[in-house]
Amino acid sequence: MKKLDLYIIKKFLGTFFYAIMILAIIACVIDYSEKVEEFVSKQVPTGEILNYFSNFIPHITALLFPLFIFIATIFFTSKMAYKSEIIAILASGTSFQRMLRPFLIAGGFLCLISLLANHYVVPAANKERIAFENKYLHYAVQSSDKNVHLRLRENLYIFIQNYDYTSNYGYRFTAETIEGTHMVEKIMADRVSYDSVNKIWKLYSVKVRTNDSLEETFEQFSDLEKEFPFTPRDLSEDEAIKDALTTPELNKYIAREKLRGRETLSFFYVEKYRRTAQPFAGLILTIIGVCIASRKVRGGSGLHLALGIVISATYIMAMQLTNTFATKSGLDPLLAVWIPNMIFGVLAVYLFARQVR
Repeated sequence: MKKLDLYIIKKFLGTFFYAIMILAIIACVIDYSEKVEEFVSKQVPTGEILNYFSNFIPHITALLFPLFIFIATIFFTSKMAYKSEIIAILASGTSFQRMLRPFLIAGGFLCLISLLANHYVVPAANKERIAFENKYLHYAVQSSDKNVHLRLRENLYIFIQNYDYTSNYGYRFTAETIEGTHMVEKIMADRVSYDSVNKIWKLYSVKVRTNDSLEETFEQFSDLEKEFPFTPRDLSEDEAIKDALTTPELNKYIAREKLRGRETLSFFYVEKYRRTAQPFAGLILTIIGVCIASRKVRGGSGLHLALGIVISATYIMAMQLTNTFATKSGLDPLLAVWIPNMIFGVLAVYLFARQVR
């Protein structure tokens, strides 16, 4: 690695981390100004507020990570072009491909950081951030969704009309054990309650019907205790939970919810694939940024930054559009999160080809 490589990598990473630090400070100030009244009214301890913002920073920086890679590339490369440093580099016999190498090294390093953070670090921070918001900022959910059907195991299905979290009671509960097309057992209860200490369900006014193909039996109980592999919180669809699960946990969650017959899993698949696609967007945008800003043009850095902001906005719009199609119109989530990368990848190849002609 030559002095040129070290110079570019040092300036690139320095510009990026400075920009991300400024973003984090501004985001924290804005978020604090929006929530300060609730912090005061609910007498939130200072230590918990500081811990909240320490977890808020990874969330907001990960959200805009590739775009700030792009802005940093545009800003630093444009300054090099304005000072005629790029002209000097190319005039010395260095090819554009060779000059691009340190940018790719720095971009690849940031891509790797983003990849690890998206899959493990950011979800862990989001778990604490969301817990804080649920405790102090959001209204507590009083009851579950209505008329909930869940598949708990391959042959076990449950239904509950609704569950009141305040009273810890659910109403009109049914559990059916079905082997093939044959119903082996059906448990019906007027009310149910969950014992979180012993992790068992208490059923009241219970009717149990069993059928072994030859004989059918019917029993009634005033109350009954049963173990079922779900909790009251599983009865409400909380899409925000996807942000608080590491990728291995998210895979397990998707598999469990798929078994239970949940239909709205597109949000979770989009989140799963986005964690890998987003870091590579930073690498693609790095190539685009170098190709755009490496030429000295009238208007200087201002024109380059304006063009960078337009391209960033276009990327965000493309990502939001494809995600909406994935969650609302049945577009494959894997394809949805990679379409913007494909489009901008083609743009990167085109701009690179123009530079090396």
